[in-house]
Amino acid sequence: MTTYLSRIEKPSDLQALSLPEMEELAAEIRQRIIEVLSVNGGHLSSNLGVVELTLALHKCFRSPDDKFIFDVSHQTYPHKLLTGRNPLFPKIRQYKGLCGFAHPKESVHDHFFAGHAGTAFSLALGVAKTRDLEERNDHVIPILGDASLTCGLTLEALNNVPKNLKNFIAILNDNAMSISQNVGNIKNILSRLLSNPTSNKFYQEIQGILGPRLGKFGQKVTESLKNLVSPATFFEEFGLSYIGPIDGHDLGHLIDTFEALKNSPRPILLHVMTVKGKGMPIAIANPTPYHGVKPFDLCSGKFLPSPSSKPTFPKIFGRHILEMADRDPSVVCITPAMTAGSCLDDFIQKYPDRCIDVGIAEGHAVTYAGGVAHGKRMKVFACIYATFLQRAMDNLFQDVCMQELPVVFALDRSFISGPDGSTHHGIYDISFLNAMPNMIIAQPRNGQVLKELVESSTTWGRPSAIRYPNLETEESNAPLVHRSPGQAELLAPGKDILLIALGHTCSTALKVRELLLAKGIEAAVLDPVFVKPLDADLLLELLPQYRFAATIEEHSLSGGLGMILNDFLIRNQLRDVEMVNFGVPDLWVQFGSNASLMRELGLDAESIAARILQEYHDHRSVPERTEKAVL
Repeated sequence: MTTYLSRIEKPSDLQALSLPEMEELAAEIRQRIIEVLSVNGGHLSSNLGVVELTLALHKCFRSPDDKFIFDVSHQTYPHKLLTGRNPLFPKIRQYKGLCGFAHPKESVHDHFFAGHAGTAFSLALGVAKTRDLEERNDHVIPILGDASLTCGLTLEALNNVPKNLKNFIAILNDNAMSISQNVGNIKNILSRLLSNPTSNKFYQEIQGILGPRLGKFGQKVTESLKNLVSPATFFEEFGLSYIGPIDGHDLGHLIDTFEALKNSPRPILLHVMTVKGKGMPIAIANPTPYHGVKPFDLCSGKFLPSPSSKPTFPKIFGRHILEMADRDPSVVCITPAMTAGSCLDDFIQKYPDRCIDVGIAEGHAVTYAGGVAHGKRMKVFACIYATFLQRAMDNLFQDVCMQELPVVFALDRSFISGPDGSTHHGIYDISFLNAMPNMIIAQPRNGQVLKELVESSTTWGRPSAIRYPNLETEESNAPLVHRSPGQAELLAPGKDILLIALGHTCSTALKVRELLLAKGIEAAVLDPVFVKPLDADLLLELLPQYRFAATIEEHSLSGGLGMILNDFLIRNQLRDVEMVNFGVPDLWVQFGSNASLMRELGLDAESIAARILQEYHDHRSVPERTEKAVL
């Protein structure tokens, strides 16, 4: 039973609470998050770390007029609990429930959809510009994680800070972590700059001793001392007044600080030190696995055992790429802060010189991979989530594909990433990858084919993408078969309908086949394996045998496999084949379990079979077309 949280219906309700009562509320918020996520899973450690910070923000400012813009926004659970969404919180990340990220259609207190790092500073500067043009006085407050400072977009935004920007407080939430440990030189620089909590005080005392009357010489001395000892220098070079660091869990100090800063005529960066996983010892001790959690035991905090012992596509990839690296010293992996998600932890530990985490810098990761691949002596794999590759399209186009460099893109999460929602669905990449000349695009239906594609890709000599989901799958110990680009596989025979299914949707197609067989319709199932190049010879042999065909894919219909095969029919004048495309329509897919979303989109086996039966019978009722002369 909550004492205070149940009474908070809107942020202004905090004004009636004393500091001790708010500290009790902080404990209740943590307990609420832990209890719900023990059932639902979700982003745990990051949210436990920002409870006091979020309370202080809502205590001192007036949301939604004052705008809190969260970077990534996976740390907005306390914010949701304080803005009227506590009753719905047990359905977070569930179908028709609450989004796990900021969601403007969910609440007026959320201002942007967010799910990728590095956007908050740029967005906040733009919002502040509109505010100033309209001569308003509300506050704009971007909340940045320290890992956001490794993003090029954040650094570009820092370069654009007006020095006379008022009512603008950027919060640097420093917990020394993103999903995994932060990496790179910026992290090292910031670590040195921000690790001395007395440096600002020391600089201010020296400045006070020298005083303003020492003129130009005194100014030079103070600036030299400031450059030597103060973390303020780094940020003040960008026009921000640096304050901190302060304890991000001292609620009273946070409130006093915000009250003191809220009317500043200059833009401010407030450095706040927090503990990721605060309030849950096992999460503090294991920040990476408890960043995004699956259901866990509420008492011990230990994760519940998986109901299945099957491996996932990413785990099979991580294991096999390490086996390849053991055999071949020219195998190199590059990833933008996705070592854990892409299952590269063992690789980077064993071969740190050949597994490079470049931080949250997708564009750099792709261009860097092109540089490593230059000369074509290294076998280079760029391991990146499909949804994050969107941030590096120009790098892919100009620095890899145009250079004809044999970088293999291992595109993890190439599917509808159910609970994470629109920002994380990997369902758009085929459309832009297919537009790249000479690009190879493949997708395995199971773990065995994944291993064969990964192994074979080092011989293709061209830019390549291997797409796969984060789903459980099958594999075997059978000898690996070499996969040449443009070789499809017929998985099941059939005389009535041809089903062409991409990757893991082959299992859906085989279920559809069983449902159709019960209705007396025999469907053949074809796995193209390669989206580009297509197996033109096999398609030209098979397609004329059928008057009805269907494509099945977990990708946008705009630019996906279906559209590619429709174009194939037109170019090869296969006029008598009626093609139906099953995929993601032109809309923003929301969040929920994959099964719920598949039903909503009509991509489950039952929905597909029902539509095929209707279309097939409608088609059979139309007389066969006669051949017409081609003009």
